[in-house]
Amino acid sequence: MPDYTGGEIIAEYLIKEGVPYVVGIPGHGNLAMVDAFKDREDSLKIIQVRHEQAAVHLADGYYRASGRPLFCFTSIGPGAYNTVVGIATAFVDSSAVVVASGEAHTYMFGRGVLQENERKYWADTLSVMRPITKRVWRVTRVDQLPFVIHQAFRISTTGRPGPVHIFIPMDVQADSVNVEIPEPTKHRSAGRVRGDPLLVKRAAEILAGAERHVILAGGGVIASNASRELVELAEYLGAAVITTMMGKGAIPEDHPLCAFYAGSKGSSCGNKLASNADVLLAVGCRFADETTSSYKHGVSFSIPPTKLIHVDIDPNEIGKNYPTEVGIVGDAKAVLQQIIEALKAMMNKRKYEDLPYFRKIQELKREWKKILEPLQKSDKIPMTTSRFLFELRKALNRDAIVVGAAGHAQAQLFQEFPVYGPRTHISSGGMSTMGWAVPAALGVKLAKPDKQVVAVCGDGDFQMTCQELATAVQYEIPVVYCVLNNYGWLSIRDLQLDVYGVNRGFATEFRKKSTGELYNPDFLKLAEAFGCNAKRVEKPDEVMPAVKEALALTDQPTVIEVPTQYEYPWSEGKTAGWWDVPIPTYLKKKG
Repeated sequence: MPDYTGGEIIAEYLIKEGVPYVVGIPGHGNLAMVDAFKDREDSLKIIQVRHEQAAVHLADGYYRASGRPLFCFTSIGPGAYNTVVGIATAFVDSSAVVVASGEAHTYMFGRGVLQENERKYWADTLSVMRPITKRVWRVTRVDQLPFVIHQAFRISTTGRPGPVHIFIPMDVQADSVNVEIPEPTKHRSAGRVRGDPLLVKRAAEILAGAERHVILAGGGVIASNASRELVELAEYLGAAVITTMMGKGAIPEDHPLCAFYAGSKGSSCGNKLASNADVLLAVGCRFADETTSSYKHGVSFSIPPTKLIHVDIDPNEIGKNYPTEVGIVGDAKAVLQQIIEALKAMMNKRKYEDLPYFRKIQELKREWKKILEPLQKSDKIPMTTSRFLFELRKALNRDAIVVGAAGHAQAQLFQEFPVYGPRTHISSGGMSTMGWAVPAALGVKLAKPDKQVVAVCGDGDFQMTCQELATAVQYEIPVVYCVLNNYGWLSIRDLQLDVYGVNRGFATEFRKKSTGELYNPDFLKLAEAFGCNAKRVEKPDEVMPAVKEALALTDQPTVIEVPTQYEYPWSEGKTAGWWDVPIPTYLKKKG
């Protein structure tokens, strides 16, 4: 066995793991690790982001698009702390990312060296990461690294995926030891976790006896690559399929059984079908407040009397927010296939097109589309966000990937922008992290270079991480960024106006101090300063030409500024369910 430094162990393992990109920023705390990457730059491509948060968001986007994790590296102290928002975002949405940060020399722990946090515990950055990762490690000897690095990738990607973080002191990165680099394939669990056969049979019996089935597909369906089984089961039963934000794309949205979405940002048809279902089969979802209309009974769900069958890889999710008739721990793809097989043994496939329930699904879908029409077909200038998204969809291929930012962009992409396959709608669902989309879209494009990748961001969201346009230009990553310019954090302003009253908007609009006029930087000049192609579209018929021109560029990112409606209520989308926003007592007293 040859001698390897700690940095070389990392580099050699990443090559064996097949990791194509390492993403991060060098600093004095990770010099030895970065130097090892230099000697293997034939196999490891470095992506230099401008902020460590963006490194994790980029890797997060890559995983969501491909199902394969990347490796992020940071220096000690601030470099590691800057990853917190990115890691928390990945953790809540069950996205696998492996992060390694430098740490103080082992023999100087507790001395307060440059960028060490030691006042309460020596070199204790890892305590910050414990609540937002699947696992953290501090490696204090070089010979520990082979074990830790393969553990990191295994834990990150198995079961419920999520981020992990390794802290590697500077001397451990530089010192060497005689070790063998592990083979990744020999440290992986094989196969899929199948459900308990008795529980699967019971679930199939309940489904076979139901008349108003609804299947709720969450992000676990996407993560498990279970879309084929989902559609097969829905067609066998004639069940309506609705999705969470993380599950969007699990069923083609032009499929006749697709009834869109549930929740406060969902659809009227999804909420009506789910709240009146006799059986709800929930697969790979956690029943968060936005999916459930803040758990208000009868709005999105009526559990009970609706019987809930809940399938999830994480046993902690089953029974957490709703009582279950049957709870099955298992992989979504495996359990759905088991249920299909059990149903085939007890009933014939339904001719669902002839059933009254199918006709009801179609009726409710038509009602929802009619609700959206005034916004989607509005001729107002500036455009409504709905009209822009309507025109954008026409400009893209069926398999294009859209990356959604936070705020109105996220909500209206979810509600109104049809997608037709898994991993074509990428969004920060659980954290709804502002600033996520700009770097995440770079990861998506790196993962899927042959796909059209378009990110839709609000102006406030875009400005949080727009420095990563430099990364896009440097590495010639041709993402198209559509920046919806409405001069503020209008999703929050509109929430203020919706809930608190039309005169209660405050601190959510961008206005100059002296004049009160609306203000934003010149997004075209900003984009051009970074080296991007830049366009502004103001009318509906300008959208398709601008988008197609941008997509034709193969080595340059594009920023398309889209002035959108500022005036309430044309500035927002449609509320389908309910979301519990507490109202201050003094406003209640005013009536």
